[in-house]
Amino acid sequence: MAHRRSHLRWIAAASAAGGIAAAVAAIVATAHAEPARLARGLLLVALLAPVCWIDLDRRLIPNRLTAAGALAATALLLATAPAQLPAALAWAAGAGGFLLLPALIRPDGMGMGDVKLAAVLGLLLGSAVVAALLIALLTATLAGGVVLLRSGTSAARTATLPLGPFLALGALAAFLAA
Repeated sequence: MAHRRSHLRWIAAASAAGGIAAAVAAIVATAHAEPARLARGLLLVALLAPVCWIDLDRRLIPNRLTAAGALAATALLLATAPAQLPAALAWAAGAGGFLLLPALIRPDGMGMGDVKLAAVLGLLLGSAVVAALLIALLTATLAGGVVLLRSGTSAARTATLPLGPFLALGALAAFLAA
């Protein structure tokens, strides 16, 4: 019975991620006619939908996704705005570095996949990655508070939430606001 519930939870999470990705892709496609910006938005959605799904299910962000995202973001920048690549690399290093310290201090609380995803977001968002990280951390903190208040147990104090979906939310919000 527990396996069936787990399977149903996985299907629900996948459906939700797919629905959100489709909705955001539609918003991005209609809201931004500039081809380079549209390509960046669609790349964000294509990367973040599976990140959410896998992180919710397995509590990890695969290296294959972050590596593919980094390569695609770099190729996109080289094709559309090569002069922005040095600044984008700096934002990527800053965003990844910002999450690297907590990941090194408490590896059971944050994984390196989150760090790598933040770096890819820095490539894609540039300076807007600051807003994305702020939104992600604030919403993750609020969700953690809800979990703590709802369960009220000492186990909830040591529980962790997957950060990938919150990073995705922050990235999409920052992209659409920029």
